[in-house]
Amino acid sequence: MEKLLFLPSNKFCGEILVKYRVIIDRVTCIACGAAPATCPEIYELGLDNGKNRVVDKYSVKTDENISIGEVPEELYECAKAGADVCPVNAIKIEKIEE
Repeated sequence: MEKLLFLPSNKFCGEILVKYRVIIDRVTCIACGAAPATCPEIYELGLDNGKNRVVDKYSVKTDENISIGEVPEELYECAKAGADVCPVNAIKIEKIEE
């Protein structure tokens, strides 16, 4: 039976796993629901003010002004699709450099 070795610092057998930071400007957001409809794995409308936020699973910080999350590489296309459909460009995606 093959054993998998997991190492700290986002390393898997010597390879760095890529992550992306999702930043939602909740002040600019108009709560249209386009991003959550496109990528519910990452985006949802918050119960606090009805505006877009990163789901708890990936959330790093959320308040009334901003929501920040970190998502794995396999969700990049989904995150980007949600950002691309935002009519007010309130969502930014950044590669996390480590």
